Amino acid sequence: MITDTVIIGAGPYGLSLAAHLHKKGADFRIFGRPMAFWRDHVPCELPLKAEGFALDLFDPARTSTLNRFCAEHGYSYAPIGVPIKAKVFADYGEYFQRQHVPELELMQVTHLVRTRTGFNVALENGDTVRTTNVVIAVGIGPFAQRPQPLQALPSERVHHTFDLLSYEHFSGKKVAVIGGGSSAVDAAYFLHKAGAKAALFTRQPKIWINNPPRSLSGLQRVITRIKKPRSGLGTGWRSRLACDFPDVFHLLPSHLRLRITHGHLGPAAGWVTGATVREHVPIHLNLMLKDATLDNGKIRLQFENSTTEERQLIEVDHVIAGTGARIDLSRLPFLDHDLLPDIETEDGMPVLSRYFESTVPGLHFIGPTAAASFGPLLRFAWGARFTARRLTARSSPLLPLSSTTHSPRPFSKRYPLTAS
Repeated sequence: MITDTVIIGAGPYGLSLAAHLHKKGADFRIFGRPMAFWRDHVPCELPLKAEGFALDLFDPARTSTLNRFCAEHGYSYAPIGVPIKAKVFADYGEYFQRQHVPELELMQVTHLVRTRTGFNVALENGDTVRTTNVVIAVGIGPFAQRPQPLQALPSERVHHTFDLLSYEHFSGKKVAVIGGGSSAVDAAYFLHKAGAKAALFTRQPKIWINNPPRSLSGLQRVITRIKKPRSGLGTGWRSRLACDFPDVFHLLPSHLRLRITHGHLGPAAGWVTGATVREHVPIHLNLMLKDATLDNGKIRLQFENSTTEERQLIEVDHVIAGTGARIDLSRLPFLDHDLLPDIETEDGMPVLSRYFESTVPGLHFIGPTAAASFGPLLRFAWGARFTARRLTARSSPLLPLSSTTHSPRPFSKRYPLTAS
């Protein structure tokens, strides 16, 4: 079987792109389970830190917004100030898929290999699809980051937040959460709610927690909008610029792009879970995990204080790594290893053209794997709109030449900034 484009992954990015390709009448296939990461790796009761308006998926006509879904299904919704739970977001994604991506095939890709004319995509049922273009939209699921000292300990005692959908079985247990970002704070929140004896340990000098939105009126509202404009990534000019000018970001020098990508909006936790953790869970700062062993049924963790260099030893029943994800293409289980040397990367993320094409012609990456090239916008669902529109623009390599007026340009690290 031959097709022009294969999309691997059916989260917000894959579904939004597929909805746009469907509208264009493009020849494509998309594989995966809808919203699989949100179903399999996120507790359904987690209140998401993104505001409601920033959690939309994108069809070309904007007919299937989260607002509309919530109204039709009886969920509470407001553009700002009403936290959306992970289950609602996952349900919404499946609703969006039924409306706009009926061609989704509930099948896993097992192997992606380059051929002389494109790619062969092997499926779990034994079939193989031949294609010219591949778009990898896998999100962060394959890239869980685990501290090295924890890697030798038994999996029933050491967990990553991606592994946990519920926390009730930790009730009464002493649990250490390693990390200082949103996933660590969320884990500490659920542990507290479940009745565990939780404590949070981070190498950072503080825990960043977002403030709840405030109701403003009159002149205060005008001043705030000028000083801290709102965007799909939050408030402030840096977030607004990241949303509005990803092409400008794409033109920046590599070292500057990476600094912004890693530094902006990285560790801040949501205000709902953060307020509970700040009040009820012990937080230990400036502590670097140096060693972890299992001794007489207890996990012994050794930390070093980064300011005093003093060592601290604690014993716990379980450890949870709230250490997020780090992109490393070699961890994609389906990616043929012969492809890896030809994919140029920056800090583990692929270098991409303005059409999200890697240095392997026809191989595209969207979502968080594209953040080094297009900025923090690509780490959040809000970036799916820009991505879907760009990849279905008139000169996109995903559309057949007969339906475009411009041929796709050859790869270069930085295309001149032009409108699409």
